[in-house]
Amino acid sequence: MTPSSTLTARPVVASLKGAVRAPGDKSMSHRSLIFGGMAEGVTEIEGLLEGDDILATARAVEAFGAKVERLGEGRWRVTGQGGFTTPASVIDCGNAGTGVRLLMGAAAGYDLSATFDGDASLRKRPMKRVTGPLAGMGARFDWNAAEDRVPLTLHGGGLTGIEYVQTVASAQIKSAILLAGLNAAGETVVVEPEKSRDHTERMLRAFGAVVDVTEEGEGWRIRLTGGQTLSGTHVAVPGDPSSAAFALAAALIVPGSEVTVEGVMLNPQRTGLFDTWIEMGADLTIANRRVSGGEDVGDITARYSQLKGVVVPEDRAASMIDEYPILSAVAAYAEGRTIMRGIGEMRVKESDRISLMVAGLTACGVAVEEEAEGFIVTGGPVKGGATVATAHDHRIAMSHLIFGLGAEQPVSVLDPEMIATSFPGFVAMMKGLGCQVG
Repeated sequence: MTPSSTLTARPVVASLKGAVRAPGDKSMSHRSLIFGGMAEGVTEIEGLLEGDDILATARAVEAFGAKVERLGEGRWRVTGQGGFTTPASVIDCGNAGTGVRLLMGAAAGYDLSATFDGDASLRKRPMKRVTGPLAGMGARFDWNAAEDRVPLTLHGGGLTGIEYVQTVASAQIKSAILLAGLNAAGETVVVEPEKSRDHTERMLRAFGAVVDVTEEGEGWRIRLTGGQTLSGTHVAVPGDPSSAAFALAAALIVPGSEVTVEGVMLNPQRTGLFDTWIEMGADLTIANRRVSGGEDVGDITARYSQLKGVVVPEDRAASMIDEYPILSAVAAYAEGRTIMRGIGEMRVKESDRISLMVAGLTACGVAVEEEAEGFIVTGGPVKGGATVATAHDHRIAMSHLIFGLGAEQPVSVLDPEMIATSFPGFVAMMKGLGCQVG
């Protein structure tokens, strides 16, 4: 048996300094390719994230009948035929949960059959949260292995719009329903008790669709009428706040550091982590605010800060669900307790992220309490000195590596290859700021 590979972060001797650019936003990268494939005409994309997950989506869009070309670094062209056709082979989405769920929604509106599959991690992730409402619209599904898991086969076409009330704030579910609704008879409505990221609504408008969004309590009611055709357009993908978080976190915990990440998306549904850090006492400033690709963008500077633990509001979870691993790593350096609750969704991501962060931080000497729907980190002297299991989860790996930069002893992570799914330039970027990661 081949031993697992490792990557190690060593304590930083000097401070971290520099300005870097975040890789393209993962959510918008998936959507730009999928919407371009559904559209009529040419879609030009700049700033596309070229991680493994996105490349899997690019291959899928091509398999559904679009022409997909890479023109240069981050520059892609998608020529759509106004819809999807039956693919010649299985759609392998790799590790991309967003990719598979949005692609199923898009494909459901067309008269086709397609089998979706993925890697070992994706095969463990629940799919009925998406296939359920799609089946309610008229799509049919064959479970090829375990029910609620890929591989599965979708039979699309002949859909009717529905009104769907979300029980959890999920942009993936909402997006799949809306994409199916574009080719469904009548009106499709999604009601969100809590707001989730709205990249799909914004981007649909950029592709020429009419989408009505109204406030409803603490959430939104989103409506669109079927029979709409998307038109190719230009998409400028801003920097991913989830990826920007790692360099900013390193600056917050390493004494004397000052790091700027340029071109970061500041969509209000994606900035919960930055709001939380500021409440903890972080020295975070935003400059050069502007609009790019229909999204608010800015340059964020983080400086080393004396942090204090906080209670993270549960209603903030939807805006930062992917950032709780790095938040918990930073919380280990804060004074007092950081309480994170209402985040059971973390258990059905690429891995059970609550259990893995609890195990990893505990192994490094941090006081952590695990709960069914969250966990509590108590800050104090950070020992480190452990080798951490990642379950092939990129965010678990990167969060522990950042954590190790401020610890007394090095921290290693197992199976770090999966970092390439979302952040292929992570190690090079961190080394450029003065980190010892290798």
